[in-house]
Amino acid sequence: MTVKGIDHLVLCGWNLEKMREKYSAVGFTLTPPAQHPFGTQNSLVQLDHVFLELLGIGQADNIPEHEPQRFSFAAFNRDFLESGEGFSMLVLDSEDARKDIADFRDRGLHTFEPFDFTRRAKLPGGEEVVVGFSLAFATSPQMPNCGFFCCQQHAPQYFWQKAYQTHRNGALTVLDVALVAVHPESLRDFLEKFLGLSAEQAATGFKIATKRGDISVITPDAFAGAYNSAPPDTSRGARFGGYTVGVGNSSALRGTSIALFGTTVRFEEVPVAAGEERL
Repeated sequence: MTVKGIDHLVLCGWNLEKMREKYSAVGFTLTPPAQHPFGTQNSLVQLDHVFLELLGIGQADNIPEHEPQRFSFAAFNRDFLESGEGFSMLVLDSEDARKDIADFRDRGLHTFEPFDFTRRAKLPGGEEVVVGFSLAFATSPQMPNCGFFCCQQHAPQYFWQKAYQTHRNGALTVLDVALVAVHPESLRDFLEKFLGLSAEQAATGFKIATKRGDISVITPDAFAGAYNSAPPDTSRGARFGGYTVGVGNSSALRGTSIALFGTTVRFEEVPVAAGEERL
């Protein structure tokens, strides 16, 4: 079995342009805005084989509703915004989305038909290209405000661009995401099946280490202590509260936390291996 890693985080807000302005002010480089064919729009922060997806609603009339066997990415995020902005979905990488769906079903998860789409993207030099994706969704009734899927890319040579991966704040990767729950242990079964990995027990919950970033499931008090920030509202179930960005050792943001559109971002220095240098 191929071990998966974090592919990207979906960060949902009411106004994409305001999100772009704030993330840029914090020192992130962003891709130009892009429009999805199903009503949402995005702009990305590309890191080392993982990215942040800033997501807004661009054309609400084009949003398809959920169907029994069809999960609507756009409808989920539209409905998510009814309870406020924030970190809405966790996404794993995928080599074969259709195999992922079969694996989810074999593990007893509730899943859906694969979702394939393309969109236009602008390269750093201004050229427009087409990028394509296949998505494999899984849901848990315990977490109605948390989305989960795997993302297979069909044109990675166009998607990943070095010019978009250099950031003034020294950002390099995503080290950890924080899923906040009053009773973390109740989520272990779903997450182990979704990730295909075993959890490691912790004093305030548990952690699952992927090949690219950790998933920490922690209590609201533990989140407040770790992120120096108020936890998300968990009255309607677990919520993603924040994530940790790994930065170089010269970054002025090392050791800080910043609240951005309903999500807290923590910045930590990336450990340096022997003989390796980080800017």
